[in-house]
Amino acid sequence: MNINFSLLAPEYVLVGVAFAVLTIDFILPRRHRFHLSWLAAGGLVLSAVVAMVQRWDTVETLYGGLFIADKFGLFFFVFLTTLTAVLVLIASDYVRQHIRQPGEFYALLVFAAVGMIGMAAAGELLTAYVALELLSFSLYVLVAFRRDDAHGNEAGVKYIVLGAFSSAILLYGISMVWGATGTTYYDGISEHLTSNAGSLDSTLILGLALIIAGLGFKVAAAPFHMWAPDTYEGAPTPITAFLAVASKAAAFALILRLFTQALMPALEEWQVLVAVLAVGTMVIGNLVAIVQSNIKRMLAYSSVGQAGFLLVGVAALGHIEGGEVISIKLASDAVILHLVGYAFANLAAFTVVIAVFNHIRTDELSAYSGLAKRSPYLSLVMAVALFSLAGLPFFVGFLTKFYLFTAAAEAGLLWLAGIAMAASVVSLYYYLMVVKRMFIDDVAESDDTPLTIGIPRLSWVLLGGLLIGTVLLGVYPQPLADAVSAASGAILPGA
Repeated sequence: MNINFSLLAPEYVLVGVAFAVLTIDFILPRRHRFHLSWLAAGGLVLSAVVAMVQRWDTVETLYGGLFIADKFGLFFFVFLTTLTAVLVLIASDYVRQHIRQPGEFYALLVFAAVGMIGMAAAGELLTAYVALELLSFSLYVLVAFRRDDAHGNEAGVKYIVLGAFSSAILLYGISMVWGATGTTYYDGISEHLTSNAGSLDSTLILGLALIIAGLGFKVAAAPFHMWAPDTYEGAPTPITAFLAVASKAAAFALILRLFTQALMPALEEWQVLVAVLAVGTMVIGNLVAIVQSNIKRMLAYSSVGQAGFLLVGVAALGHIEGGEVISIKLASDAVILHLVGYAFANLAAFTVVIAVFNHIRTDELSAYSGLAKRSPYLSLVMAVALFSLAGLPFFVGFLTKFYLFTAAAEAGLLWLAGIAMAASVVSLYYYLMVVKRMFIDDVAESDDTPLTIGIPRLSWVLLGGLLIGTVLLGVYPQPLADAVSAASGAILPGA
């Protein structure tokens, strides 16, 4: 049993950075505390560098599979820490204007990153649960961080109550799986399912259903999505972006490892359930988004719809041929690719939302009327981001959805791919309505509304990077596809 704790050096760096940010926050004069964003972002990038140096060609486990260091874990370590670093920098101007305790804000984001990394690297259910709760507890505080904001407090209460309920469901499901299999390790569960194929205990099946329900809440899959719109609207906008992008990516990293390394032998029991969940999520998310008048609520339902597309990839992780389960690596590749493409587009959209809110002080869609006249740059970035989320050609969203739909077809789920394509067409309607407001509608007349929207230099650069990434990955995805294939091969080596 490997107890080499040096394997956790990158995680130690992250925890150290979080405590350093908290400590320096006590020492710095108030007027300089907003520069803590650079310390937090630099520490996140440093941890990613340490992880790449230490784990580039490493496949090791801690405590017999409790923690797994492989290319899948490394990919998500770099991806999630980079995402968090970018979000920290994106949030800096918002924090300067609206947050009184920047040190605590940034430290909680770093602690959340530690939880996300643990979710991707866990090889055992309770370890994954503890990592998930570290992320969740950080987010409970961050959602309600603005204590003087009634909407934020309401969002925080709804999130923590429903979050605690879903965590209880997940933990109860884990206990039932342990009771039926005698283990919580992924490889042990897989061995039990393989040896008892065709005669699974009803307790085990119920436990799997509860785990899927608990994880469904975490990714805002319908009908477990009811927390998302209110939480996204009431939370500080950078935290809304974090919920929509980073925490969703971490949850799907956990789902991918769990389903491929533990639950694949029981494909026949969970595939239809996940497929139905995907359909409901795509339909509800995209239809309800049409009637929203608040940009954050619209993006919340868009995020629900995107979770449905990702669940299509999860449902397509395998198919049964001659009574034998055959894994489909393309599906795993597609889910990871879509997470990356979705991150670029959604981060760009939320960066625009933050910039607009900082100047106009509203998140209503009416505020985006005539935005192209106030800021052509912000309008261009938002349009490209929305086109990518809709899956239009030449943007990364088109490529990633093509992978997802192809994987569904390869798994024999043509009906699911058809529904997904129809849902994607529906999503184009409400994305285009925002574009219409920005480029065709006139500016809403208001005495206190600035005619032009200034963009801080840092936000300008970050928006440019996200814009280039959204387009470049759509036309030249090969380097990313190679990295994703290597990560996916770690959890589906024989596919």
